[in-house]
Amino acid sequence: METRNGYKVYPLTAAQKFHFYYLEHCPKKEVVNVGTSLTIEYDIDINVLRDSIYKAYERCEAMRLRFAYDRTEKQWYQYVVDKEDREIEYVDFSHGSMEEAEEVMRGWTRVPFEREDSPMNRVVMIKTPDGNKGVYLLADHLILDAQSLICFLRDVIEIYCSTMFEGIEYPREMRSYIEQLEKDLAYEAGSRAQQKDREYFYKLIEQSEPIYNGIDGPAALEEERKTNPGARAAQFISRNVESALDIFHLEGEPTARLMSFCQEQHISLQCLLIMGIRTYLQKMNGNDDVSINVAYARRATLAEKKSGGTRIHSFPFRTIIPQDKTFLEGIHIIRDSQNETFRHTDFDPVEYFSYRRKLYPVEPGRTYEPMSLTYQPLTLKDKGLSKLGDISYKTKWYPNGATTQAMYLTVMHRPADNGLDFNFEHQVEAISRERLEYFYYYLCRIMFKGIENPGLKISEIIHLV
Repeated sequence: METRNGYKVYPLTAAQKFHFYYLEHCPKKEVVNVGTSLTIEYDIDINVLRDSIYKAYERCEAMRLRFAYDRTEKQWYQYVVDKEDREIEYVDFSHGSMEEAEEVMRGWTRVPFEREDSPMNRVVMIKTPDGNKGVYLLADHLILDAQSLICFLRDVIEIYCSTMFEGIEYPREMRSYIEQLEKDLAYEAGSRAQQKDREYFYKLIEQSEPIYNGIDGPAALEEERKTNPGARAAQFISRNVESALDIFHLEGEPTARLMSFCQEQHISLQCLLIMGIRTYLQKMNGNDDVSINVAYARRATLAEKKSGGTRIHSFPFRTIIPQDKTFLEGIHIIRDSQNETFRHTDFDPVEYFSYRRKLYPVEPGRTYEPMSLTYQPLTLKDKGLSKLGDISYKTKWYPNGATTQAMYLTVMHRPADNGLDFNFEHQVEAISRERLEYFYYYLCRIMFKGIENPGLKISEIIHLV
């Protein structure tokens, strides 16, 4: 296939194929849906908001993506249409309760998109029972990730502000999705950079087999070893992909203490979160060797940041940190290893997992990583809504009701006070909310004990918490 409906088509990227990889094995196709709402405590002009959304569509090629399936080649392709002129709905929820409004939006989030020659997002202008106005955005993960979602919503608001308020400049142009796509495809077509990344990850995989560390301790691995005495992988995921989203809130002041520590030590919050999680798993399982999956946004350049689309690659991140190391030494080990990994994250995660499975054959459903972590530093508060002064706004994420992973933690900053929200999406049969509360409680205790006493040995922190 070279063209579709008069438009040039392109193969899927590795990031998109990664989503297809689990989509094809999941009975609930809404598993790739991403739903969120942004509402503002301001009397927004709905007609100007609608025009702002259309202009944001014009500026963002990725939001005009379509997919097409070549039945001869048995491959999916993508293309960008010239414009979005479909109707943008307005739904007034003000006559009901917030719970009823959110239930409706949860319902919207659980409806999968038609995949072929069809829009892969939906924008609805809304008025909520608290009097706020704004938008609900639903998109397929193959065209959008958290950063591009925030970038699009920010563009809508900045266009609106420049239209309604004097002295506010029109936002700078977005970058071309197609140009970035062509760069990604050139990398994936056997480039020298790809080969260097392959050599890096293959060497990492070949060092030794990882070992599973359970959220609940070693029980799952011990069960596996009843039939396979040498097992290092275990089964944690459930066959039932039904999921729930449980959110725990860390207030602004303690969040500020975490951020201050990170700034003083020249580390990212992601490094601190990884240190907290791996120390918890080390405490529960007695292993110094710990692996979790970590998502990487791959948006280092301005073109990558503003071109939209989905760019997340997720890889296992393994650290072997003895308990006689200090908390700060452990963080520095993580920081150095993360910095090295960042340089190679354009590599295809599906090839990574395929090679590891070939080297260390395990039965289907077995894994070494009990969870995945995403830290999302980008917020609307950074820039987009500052033009509205002190006017408050709310954001809310809506679960799609399905996940192929037992536990996926996304940590994001809250707009109201810049505190942290710990968003746990989890399979309801694999892990309970009560277990998540326990995990979250000890994760926070470990992080705060560590930043208050960074010279303590890991063994001492494990004992104290």
